[in-house]
Amino acid sequence: MGKNTFNEEEKGRKMMKHTNKFIFLMAILPWLSIPLIGKQSLKRFLPASLAMVIFVIVEGVYAEKKKWWWFSYNIKPNFLGEFPMIFGPFIVGSLWILKFTFGKFYWYMILNLLVDSFFTYFGIPILRKIGYGSLVRLTKPKLSLIFIIKSMLLYSFHLFYEKIFLKDNPTS
Repeated sequence: MGKNTFNEEEKGRKMMKHTNKFIFLMAILPWLSIPLIGKQSLKRFLPASLAMVIFVIVEGVYAEKKKWWWFSYNIKPNFLGEFPMIFGPFIVGSLWILKFTFGKFYWYMILNLLVDSFFTYFGIPILRKIGYGSLVRLTKPKLSLIFIIKSMLLYSFHLFYEKIFLKDNPTS
């Protein structure tokens, strides 16, 4: 029995080491694509993306209280476990999606639906398998609905931003 316990603990440490590497890479790698977005697009779409980051952080606090999902990883106590996803693929992905589809709402929604569905139906099982996080009280269809709502909010935030701050030059 003692030997089995040791083997299980060793497996757990190895798995956590790999999970930490995965989480680090997940947060950092998307940022390597930022120079390809271009300075003008970054300036144009960053405000709406940052507004959504704030929204998603508030959503994460609410979701944690309601136990919609859990993340075993915490940077520090009282930090959301999903911070690496928010400040990695979420914000960078939002910038890219806005860059390529803003002004074409139909294509914007289709691309978001594809990306969000891929994450929901393929990404969540991977996160669960590596021990990073999982859905608890939220079903995959409900998560998909939340993603659709957030996609519409991001588009609306950017429309508002352009109307108020870029009304003279929407391409700046």
